[in-house]
Amino acid sequence: MKIVIAVHHFPPRYTGGAELRAYRTASWLRDQGHNVHVVCVEAVDADDRRGLVFEDSVYDGLLVRRLSFNMAAAADPFRWTYDNPWIGTHLCAYLNELAPDLLHLISGYLMSGATLRAAMDLQIPTVVTLTDFWFLCPRITLLRSNGQLCSPPSDAATCARCLGEVRRRYRVPGWIAPALMDVFWRMQHDDIARIRARTMFLRETLDRVNAIISPSQFLRDLFIKAGVLPERIIFSRQGRDFPGLAPELLKKIPTAYLRIGYIGQIAPHKGVHTLFEAVRRLPGVALEVKAYGDATRFPDYTHRLHQMTCRDSRLSLSGVYEQAEVSRVLQGLDVVVVPSVWYENSPNTILEALAHRTPVIVSDLGGMAELVEDGVNGLRFVPGDASDLAAKLRQLIDNPGLLFQLRNGIGPVKSVAEEMAELHDIYRQYKPIKPG
Repeated sequence: MKIVIAVHHFPPRYTGGAELRAYRTASWLRDQGHNVHVVCVEAVDADDRRGLVFEDSVYDGLLVRRLSFNMAAAADPFRWTYDNPWIGTHLCAYLNELAPDLLHLISGYLMSGATLRAAMDLQIPTVVTLTDFWFLCPRITLLRSNGQLCSPPSDAATCARCLGEVRRRYRVPGWIAPALMDVFWRMQHDDIARIRARTMFLRETLDRVNAIISPSQFLRDLFIKAGVLPERIIFSRQGRDFPGLAPELLKKIPTAYLRIGYIGQIAPHKGVHTLFEAVRRLPGVALEVKAYGDATRFPDYTHRLHQMTCRDSRLSLSGVYEQAEVSRVLQGLDVVVVPSVWYENSPNTILEALAHRTPVIVSDLGGMAELVEDGVNGLRFVPGDASDLAAKLRQLIDNPGLLFQLRNGIGPVKSVAEEMAELHDIYRQYKPIKPG
């Protein structure tokens, strides 16, 4: 079977969750004997302002077509974020020449709905894996510019206001006179029309996709609430493998203090500040926090966190580690905290922690709450509430047996082979599975 995997970015330059999912999927299919091609976006700020350029390369034995363009030169920058004609035109020619049996789009961000439309125009079956909220939210996160969570479906005027208030000239009046600005935004007919056009285009595109895969029940429910038919969305959690995970790495080395870890982006919506503030509300308590992640992307936020670490030696920003080191890192942690203030979907961080017999404390929200059963394999706290998180940490400190109890409550984590077997069954509906 000839399969094209499309994703916004791909290793080695990019190694986020969707990128690694695409790499894992493509590698597994290749190892099963299928003819796999990957297409991705390499850059959106290319020097060539005339349109799209591409480079064919090989990464770990996979054929990868990397697309580059300059989004600043787009005729309609907003529309092109969800319907990019450069990508659409290129993909029509590329897919027509390649003649794949199926196109599998992971996410949708950057590749845009034009990728799916190109395949559909050539009558190539399409599968979409949802990894975030891009199809529902122009900001991707369902987190409004004022920091509040959005619960779709939202009306177009609300979305227009959210996008507009990213700019200070609108954000400040929104704080001062919210009711007046609500009237203002409902009169911005051009902005509202743009949002409606995006919603309609992507909804019509999803309605034509052969199969939609959701890694969490939470995300599936959101899309059903937004109008997608339940029978069209298949729940299939991602799998995680750790080939070098020896039994001794599952054993925690006893210490006289509680070792708390955060693993992920160092970004405001990830809520690292909530964890740091919670610890500061436990003065004199024997514990340490190591926050692992890239601290360069949001310098203002990182500066804020650095100020907190200067005031409390128990807090540290510990940088980035290689994926191969994950077992070593998790062996040195008693508990992992996922304090995100947005919904999340199906975080790899939680699955990795559970696979290493490490309990998790999560915001009681979205896909995080779905993975952690309170009091069984971890604890939940009120999102963004440092006092409640501090109370959960205090429980672990005051009741040492609770940590042992939570470790024993951790069940098995789905393997990549199990995930791929489910994907195989989905593919099988649209083309007989034959290697080559």
